[in-house]
Amino acid sequence: MIEIDGSFGEGGGQIIRTAVALSAITGEEVEIYNIRANRPNPGLQAQHLNAVKTVAEMTNANVEGLKLRSKRLRFSPESPEALKKDIDIGTAGSITLLLQCVVPVALFANGTTELTVRGGTDVRWSPPIDFYRFLFVRAISEMGCDVEISLIKRGYYPRGGGVVRVRVKPVRKLSGFFVMEETVNDVRGISHCRGLPAHVASRQANSAREILSEHGYRTDILVETSDENGGGLSESDGYGGGSVDRSVRGMSGSRKRKSKEGVGSGITLWRNYKSGSALGEPGKPAEEVGRDAAFSLLRELESESTVDVHLADQLIPYIALSDEHSAFKVREITGHLRTNIYIVEKFLQKKISIKKEESFIIECCD
Repeated sequence: MIEIDGSFGEGGGQIIRTAVALSAITGEEVEIYNIRANRPNPGLQAQHLNAVKTVAEMTNANVEGLKLRSKRLRFSPESPEALKKDIDIGTAGSITLLLQCVVPVALFANGTTELTVRGGTDVRWSPPIDFYRFLFVRAISEMGCDVEISLIKRGYYPRGGGVVRVRVKPVRKLSGFFVMEETVNDVRGISHCRGLPAHVASRQANSAREILSEHGYRTDILVETSDENGGGLSESDGYGGGSVDRSVRGMSGSRKRKSKEGVGSGITLWRNYKSGSALGEPGKPAEEVGRDAAFSLLRELESESTVDVHLADQLIPYIALSDEHSAFKVREITGHLRTNIYIVEKFLQKKISIKKEESFIIECCD
């Protein structure tokens, strides 16, 4: 049995998600102790339970300690099987964090997994759904993975209400991920809001566009608005040839009513494998939200990296599961990245190297 210290590194939920996923894939029993021991609310939280329960169902696992605030979890899986299911995380529990645990397991299942997941798509302390579908999924597709993420409806804190459909086909083998040079492309993005005046999303986009233009970047930012029924209007700034979808119109201006499932806004920007994002908050001007996302992206663009700090840690389990050489550059070694390296080396006995040059070079596994 593999033992994992749940307080290692960033000491949060990522340890649980990565350890349970690799346990399911390798068939190795795992025990995680000191779960979130140094956090203000230690132990397992509701959204961790959803992820572990889903993987347990996929692997007919025997699980001990699967309860709220438990600081110890033992997971004993069988071989992964395909799953077709609706999952309701509840309120604004993060959909992307659940997928971090479930998708790698589904890739090694005995058939195609199809899920409809309800919860939060754009919430604090988790990757926004647009990062997941436009950066992460594209990155692992380069490794031979066939994963489709369809955004049906966004869900914001605190009420959630988001809906995402997921289809994952099993993979025979994972190719390496080798990205050591960055291609020059325009910045793309999506600025969105629900239950708010349409100008909120437009102002977020305009603010981000102005800052990126000042730094010499062309942009293609989609503006997406929706009402409580999910109907919306989207339009592009034109660089990508985007057009206005007039089949369904969002409510705008003073006539827009507050969504029964909660209001919210946000913006995600990306170029290649680098991103920046920000979420709206009560009392925070839309222009400030756009600026925050733009400067977050610029911090990545002005470095010598080829992937951003958020994508880097999520790629670690995948490059370790591949038998081919992988290498990429990241500007900073985060606690999340070190945590995932610690876990994959426990399970897979592969060495992931970190070399410091203008940026950090991550390599695995000749």
